[in-house]
Amino acid sequence: MKAIIKTGGKQYSVKSGDLLDVELLDHNDSGKVIFESVLLLDDGKKVAVGAPTVKGATVEADVVGEVKDKKLIVYKYKRRHNCRVKKGHRQKKLRVLVKEIKGAA
Repeated sequence: MKAIIKTGGKQYSVKSGDLLDVELLDHNDSGKVIFESVLLLDDGKKVAVGAPTVKGATVEADVVGEVKDKKLIVYKYKRRHNCRVKKGHRQKKLRVLVKEIKGAA
């Protein structure tokens, strides 16, 4: 079974057993995250498209840990003013392992 979920302003195509890096979420100490914003469900025979979400469909995932994304270099430059600023940024992400996709397609 496959699903398309929306979290952190982005959409992800997931199936059971996938490892995802999503925007950092507030998760409790149980180590589980439930995504309720499921946009599409596909079980191989039927496809359910939500308007905007599929009702009653959820995706359960286990939290693996918090990771940092690759470093981005931000460079600001103003010509003829001897102004050069170089900064780096690493976005924090949450790594989750998709366990189960619930819902009827």
